[in-house]
Amino acid sequence: MKSKEDLRGLYAASVTAYDEKGQVDAAAMQKVMSRNLDEGGVGLFVGGSSGECFMLTENERIACFEAASAFKGKANLIAHVGAIGTDEAVRYTKAAMGLGFDFVAATAPFYYGFSPKQVCKYYYDIFDAAGAPVLIYNFPGNTHREFDVSNPDYIELFKSGAILGVKQTNYNLFQMERILNVNPDLIAFNGFDETMVAGQALGAIGSIGSTFNMMLPHYKKIFDLGNAGKRDEALALQRKANNCMEAMCKVGLISAIKYVLAKQGCPVGDPRRPFMPLGDEQKQYVDSVLAENLCND
Repeated sequence: MKSKEDLRGLYAASVTAYDEKGQVDAAAMQKVMSRNLDEGGVGLFVGGSSGECFMLTENERIACFEAASAFKGKANLIAHVGAIGTDEAVRYTKAAMGLGFDFVAATAPFYYGFSPKQVCKYYYDIFDAAGAPVLIYNFPGNTHREFDVSNPDYIELFKSGAILGVKQTNYNLFQMERILNVNPDLIAFNGFDETMVAGQALGAIGSIGSTFNMMLPHYKKIFDLGNAGKRDEALALQRKANNCMEAMCKVGLISAIKYVLAKQGCPVGDPRRPFMPLGDEQKQYVDSVLAENLCND
C-alpha cells in the first residue's frame, strides 16, 4: 500500500467529458488528466462531484474509471464510489480496484436518515470489497450527513483500519483536525479549493480540487509556498484563487470549469441538465476575473 508520503500533493477532481452526442468521451477526459499530471498533480480523483457522478448511469461511472486507468502506475488513482445503496457502491468499488485504482472514496449514503451504525456498516462493506482502506468523502453540504467525532460508532470506524482518511469538503476544518486526532494514522485531503492554505495548516497532506482541472499550476504554487512556510505569499495567491472561485460559483461552478477548459484547448462538452452552459455575459464576467487573478504561468 502506498505511504502517506506517496499520496502527498494535488489531485484534480476530474470532470466528465461528453462528446457531441452526450456520451462519455474518454479521449477528452484523458487529455485533461494528462495535462493536470504534467502540471504537477500527483494523482486523479475520478467520479466525484466535479465529474457529475450522480447524474451518470452506472455504466458511465465505470467508463470514467476506465478512462483514468490509462494512468495506472503513472499517478495515484482514487475512484469515488459513493451511492445511496451499499450494493451499488460495492459494484463501483470492485470495478475500480479491478482496473488498478489505489483506493476508493465514498460519500456517506444520503437521502434517507441512516443511523451512524448503518453509515459505518456501509464503509466496512466497501472496505471489504476494496481490500484497501476507504477515503471518506465528507461533503455534508450535499449529503446532509455530518460525522459526529464524539459518536462511539464513528470513533470505532476511524480507528478500525477500514478508513484511509478523509477528503474534507467541509468548511469546518476543526472537524478534520479532530478526526486526525482520533487516529493520527489517518490522512486528510483538503476538499474545498478555497480553503487550501487553512487545510494545510491543520494537517492536510494534499488537496483534491475541482478548479484544479483548469488552474492546477496556480494551486501548485500555493501548495509549495505553504510547504515552504511562506504563509503570506501563499495567502496572497489563495486570495486570487478565491476571486476566481467566487466568480465561477456565481455563474455555476461546473459550467464555468467546462467553459474555461474549452477556452484552454480542452473541450469537454457542456454539463448535463439541469445544469446550463454559460451565457455570453457570464463568460465575459468569468474571463475578466480570471484575467486579473489567474496565475497559471
